[in-house]
Amino acid sequence: MEMEKILIVDDSAVQAAQLKAILEDEYDVTAVQTAEDGLCRVRSESYSLVLLDVVMPGMDGFTLLKKLQEEIITQSIPVILITSLSDVEDERRGLILGAVDYITKPFNAVIVKARVHNHIKLYGYRRQAERQSMTDRLTGIANRRQYERRSIAKWQEAVRLQVPFSICMFDIDHFKRFNDTFGHPAGDQVISAVAKTAARYLHRHTDFVARYGGEEFVALSLGNSSEKVFAHLKKVRQAVEDLHIPHDPSVAEWVTVSIGGVTVVPPVDGSYAFYLNVADTMLYDAKKHGRNRVVWADEQMRQLLEK
Repeated sequence: MEMEKILIVDDSAVQAAQLKAILEDEYDVTAVQTAEDGLCRVRSESYSLVLLDVVMPGMDGFTLLKKLQEEIITQSIPVILITSLSDVEDERRGLILGAVDYITKPFNAVIVKARVHNHIKLYGYRRQAERQSMTDRLTGIANRRQYERRSIAKWQEAVRLQVPFSICMFDIDHFKRFNDTFGHPAGDQVISAVAKTAARYLHRHTDFVARYGGEEFVALSLGNSSEKVFAHLKKVRQAVEDLHIPHDPSVAEWVTVSIGGVTVVPPVDGSYAFYLNVADTMLYDAKKHGRNRVVWADEQMRQLLEK
């Protein structure tokens, strides 16, 4: 079983080593000596707990704690403050800023282990509850609620890193006719099959796919050019067609999807909602051009057409 990961942020190498010695038998422990390094680590890796010294040169622990609370991608990670016995004011300030607990120097190994264990367990329960509340029951992929959260976090990440960000909208062609012909239970099976097919192709940690509502889906991708994303989504479209799910023959032989999207290196003052609307317009154009195709807007807002 994989160990839970803990990050220690403390400018004292001796103090960090003491904490690491107490915890490393049960947890995967990493220590850094500046708040800046701590912030980079938490943004790029997945931790179940941060142990944070409040008194550090440069950026202090309070400033780091505030930054963690402000960023959607890091705000749910529990933070335990490291304080001196006499620093009651530090404890009060840290708890107001969002720390979940504190441990005092000199360290008592039993207390340190107990507090760390309790907060990691609580974090695990919370993550499980969040996963259940943010998963679409029919398809098993992310639901609209999870999409709303992840889209903001991924957009912020793309703005910060200045890397290409792609938004994709797709839906099942002539779905109302399918439901009218074969019934809603069959329609649910089609929605689930399309979701699983898309998820199989959009599985990297930089990808995200969710059910947007009804027969419509949304996908996000970080770091790839419009040409690469366009080519990849043509494979997704073809994979759905290759499922060979029979449609009402008066409209189509097989169930297919239409896909629209946009790739942009997000401007600092850019609006996610604006580019989501561009993706939706591309989806509309895919329908207008005959369905079962991908229409994309590249970084210069030029339209890429399949077929």
